[in-house]
Amino acid sequence: MNATPRKQQPASYEQACSELEQLVQQLESGQMSLDDTLKAYARGSQLLRHCREQLQAVEQQVRILDGDELKPLADERERDDD
Repeated sequence: MNATPRKQQPASYEQACSELEQLVQQLESGQMSLDDTLKAYARGSQLLRHCREQLQAVEQQVRILDGDELKPLADERERDDD
């Protein structure tokens, strides 16, 4: 049994990024106790995993929509300029 309850998954990718940015700022401040630092690091890892999973899911959807052919953004910009 885990002594600390798991925080909920963020409602959105943007919310996860925002919380992750706040955690980084707190960690960089150097004002957290060792225990709080460890908890913040664990939460940050959870948020990072969530963000990666969200990005992978979106990438998969884009692959499906583009017929499994991801195109670099630079190519899209070059085509728009022509």
